[in-house]
This record gives sequence, structure tokens and C-alpha cells, in this order.
Amino acid sequence: MGESYISYGTGRRKTSVARVYLKHGSGSIVINGKAAPDYLMRKSLEMIVNQPFVATDTAGKFDVYVNLAGGGLSGQAGALRHGIARALIMFDSKYRAALKKAGHLTRDPRMVERKKYGRPGARKRFQFSKR
Repeated sequence: MGESYISYGTGRRKTSVARVYLKHGSGSIVINGKAAPDYLMRKSLEMIVNQPFVATDTAGKFDVYVNLAGGGLSGQAGALRHGIARALIMFDSKYRAALKKAGHLTRDPRMVERKKYGRPGARKRFQFSKR
């Protein structure tokens, strides 16, 4: 990552963290050293990642370098979308209105509920028997 990147954003979802670097380019996305289609493996996740670019009409104008850690693929894709949206705002604040309207700036607060004592899971109960 020796080149100069013009914008940075951190995105989070569940336990995933995406550190996103943007620079002017042809629209390539590199995630942990791999091309986005090879890393994400599903078209639906690629669409999620590209939503901020579609909302701001900047598809294909930025190269994205991402360091992704934690969670699963779906959570990572959500974190990446959040990070790209934040990096776009850092690049140019005029994108804020479109991204806010599309809901890409809101951090998804849903997390796994903790396991409680006296139960096998967060909400599950042990089998009940009258006798």
C-alpha cells in the first residue's frame, strides 16, 4: 500500500471491521489482497458493497483498498459498505445527503445477544417437564 490514498473510512457491522482506503481510479476493489469477486464469492454481497457508489453516482471512479477483519462474509460486506460510505464523505461532503438518505451512514447496532446463566443459549430454555 505504498501509493497515496486520498480518503479513509472505518466501517463496522456485528464483529466485522473494515478499514477502507479510496483513491481515484478505475473502480477496482481489493479486499485483503484479493479481488472483490474472489473474496466475497456471492453477487448479492458484491451488490451490497457497491451500493454507496450507486447512491452517489461514482461507480467506477474510485479504486478501493480494504483491510477486513472479524465476523463472517455477510457482516464483512455490511462493514465494507459502511466504510466506503464514510470514506466517500471524507473525500467530498456533498455525498453526505445521498448516502444518509440511502441509510449507508447508520451503523447497524445489531449484535449477538449474550448467553445467560441457567440456560443453554441467549433465549433458549432447557426442556421443561412437569414430572
